[in-house]
Amino acid sequence: MGSRLSPIDYLMGVSVALVWGMGIVFAKGAINHFPPILLMAFRFAVTALVLVWFVKPPVGQFLWIFSIALVSAAIQYSLTFTGLAGIDASVAALVVQLEVPFLVLVGAVAFREKTSLRKWLGIAIAFSGVGLIAGEPRLGAAWLSILLVVGGAFSWAVGQAMVRTLREMNAMAVTAWVAVFATPQLVVMSLIFEGGHFEAVRSANWIVWSAVVYLGIVMTVIGYSLWYSLVRRHPLNQIAPFLLMLPVFSVAGGALFLGERLTPQVMIGGAIVIAGVAFILTERQRSEPPIVEHT
Repeated sequence: MGSRLSPIDYLMGVSVALVWGMGIVFAKGAINHFPPILLMAFRFAVTALVLVWFVKPPVGQFLWIFSIALVSAAIQYSLTFTGLAGIDASVAALVVQLEVPFLVLVGAVAFREKTSLRKWLGIAIAFSGVGLIAGEPRLGAAWLSILLVVGGAFSWAVGQAMVRTLREMNAMAVTAWVAVFATPQLVVMSLIFEGGHFEAVRSANWIVWSAVVYLGIVMTVIGYSLWYSLVRRHPLNQIAPFLLMLPVFSVAGGALFLGERLTPQVMIGGAIVIAGVAFILTERQRSEPPIVEHT
């Protein structure tokens, strides 16, 4: 029989959307001080230092986890947060919704999860919404930033499919060891592509470091532990709808903390993206077993 979501699963899904949505807002504030890839290196260093003492070494899976960290953390966050530096947090949160169609597409390719005509139509609608957002005159010079966020969304979806193949590792262990490997990967990428590291660290105040702690502990330790737990127990297309709530929290947080305001064209484009994603994921589905058994 299929794996049904319990009330606890629903609470976990909403919590993931909340902490990730607000994480985009806090990261936007911190990126005004830290180079984005360096910020992500600090984020995962905090996560690793908090968790690594409580989990066993993944004997026999080091190379695969290194690969997962590279795709789902180092590459993904370098793309997403470098893109975030050039656009508002609320706009980035709307574009990040492409994670959902990418997640469904990757699930269809990697695990042969059913992808109906309705889902294909929803995917097309979601991408058309991103196109409308990118065409907003105020964002005309930011098309590269939007493209980077789109690339990050695709990398994230591929990484989630890779996570599902892990065996004999609980959610905390996955989060911890991905952070352990992602930290040096991000440091190397930051040294290659960014500058001003010493001055950024020297002049950072407590507000900036508080954002780093939020990203490392709340967004990553708590958020990803909850998400990986859902990913390993349910089909991707069953849990992906929770991500629809992420831009709601980001838009609200961007307005409240950063003073951001969405233009009518971006709001319409964002509504089209969310509508397309909802169209993909509200299709009535037959009960299906999770692809990866929980060990």
